[in-house]
Amino acid sequence: MNERISPFSPPTPWSVRTKRTARQAAMKSWLEGMVYLVPSLLLFGVFLFYPLGRTMYLSVFHTDYQGQPTEFAGLAHFVALLQDASFWHSLKATILFAVLTVPTTVVISFGLALLVHERRKGMGIFRTIFASTMGMSVGVASVIWMFMYNPAIGIINRLLSAIGGSPVSWLLDPDTALYAVAAATIWMNIGLTFLLLLAGLQNIDPSLYESARITGMSYWRQLWTVTVPLLSPTLFFVTTVSLIQALQTFGQIDFLTKGGPVEATNVFVYAIYREAFVNYQFGSASAQAIVLFLIIALVTFLQFRFAERKVHYQ
Repeated sequence: MNERISPFSPPTPWSVRTKRTARQAAMKSWLEGMVYLVPSLLLFGVFLFYPLGRTMYLSVFHTDYQGQPTEFAGLAHFVALLQDASFWHSLKATILFAVLTVPTTVVISFGLALLVHERRKGMGIFRTIFASTMGMSVGVASVIWMFMYNPAIGIINRLLSAIGGSPVSWLLDPDTALYAVAAATIWMNIGLTFLLLLAGLQNIDPSLYESARITGMSYWRQLWTVTVPLLSPTLFFVTTVSLIQALQTFGQIDFLTKGGPVEATNVFVYAIYREAFVNYQFGSASAQAIVLFLIIALVTFLQFRFAERKVHYQ
């Protein structure tokens, strides 16, 4: 006799249903996450990934004055850069500018943060004054320093004359121009750096200082054994950000010196700007931009690889 076959399929095992439900839940969670990520991905795609890809594309082409590729150049732009004395001069000026501004900004900001860290009457006024440069745009700050550096009416030269010194053409002398712009940049960057370091200081547990005082530690001993180690994550952050900003400096150079005199302040980003929007050599400018990107990536990697070893997160 033939066995009777039931028209109904056997029920799905419980383990299979559980796996199917888990996969559906995971897919739903992934889709929900992607929905939240779409705005960020759009912004990154439009303002980061596409420009980076376009820059890499243009770096291997000759272009017309409108920036349209005309002829494949391969690595010719990169080879020309390595043989260009102006490129090495811009790189030297950028490195010197970073060396002048980054350590000085961090040290001065750290000192100011230590001064106003104590909760005493009237300290709030000084905190506001020290952080005030953060609310000033690069353009406004540059105009202020342009008047201060003016050889005829600038307050700096007037102070020099008052003590018997001779006027100095701060922004017109190749020997002083980069240092003058660096001083203005330090003043501009102190506000934010000071605020971040002050916030880091206020997060340190006061009981640690009490324990240090009980053991007889001096102020300087407390500074090096308690404050600096516990503030090292903030110090590492502001140093990294300040270094990247120094390598990307443009605004104050454009306002104060236009890359002069005699290319004394022609830092890397301003050299890229002039190559692209003054000389209309978009291929060469794109190659320089790629080199700058690689330099910043290398510097950041080295900082995280070696400097972060001395950072104490706990």
